[in-house]
Amino acid sequence: MRCKGARMELTLVQPDDWHLHLRDGELLQAVVPHSANHFGGANVMPNLKPPVTTTAAAVTSRESILKALPAGSNFNPLMTLYLTDTTSPDEIKLASSLTIFDLWARSSKVVFAIKLYPAGATTNSQEGVTDLLGKCSLVLEQMVEYNMPLLEYSSSTLFCNL
Repeated sequence: MRCKGARMELTLVQPDDWHLHLRDGELLQAVVPHSANHFGGANVMPNLKPPVTTTAAAVTSRESILKALPAGSNFNPLMTLYLTDTTSPDEIKLASSLTIFDLWARSSKVVFAIKLYPAGATTNSQEGVTDLLGKCSLVLEQMVEYNMPLLEYSSSTLFCNL
């Protein structure tokens, strides 16, 4: 940060991408190196086919992302789980407990957050939530207990359908 008279200048050397959509296969191989060249890390959205609904699937997806990185990259993919009407509180407990260590021995959670998609609101959201408070209240309580963020897909359908 530098001050130039009354004006302050802030330079972001390598920001994080707070909303990264990746796909599988060739698209993953093409996009990950590009993202890694511009960002230090990313919140990776879980709306794949099939969606990333479990901690085990998030670990597998993260491993695929790491394999697609250019040599020497420090990119940190922060995984998100896809919230469904059938997500269990136990899955939140498991997701919040799994920790990894990066190249500098800093710890972070493999699963950073839970993503809320209303069913049918966007690409690959057909398995999304249909009744947030009726079917997901125990999961939301568990998320609060474990300090797990909820990332919301912002759309007017959220307020109409849930």
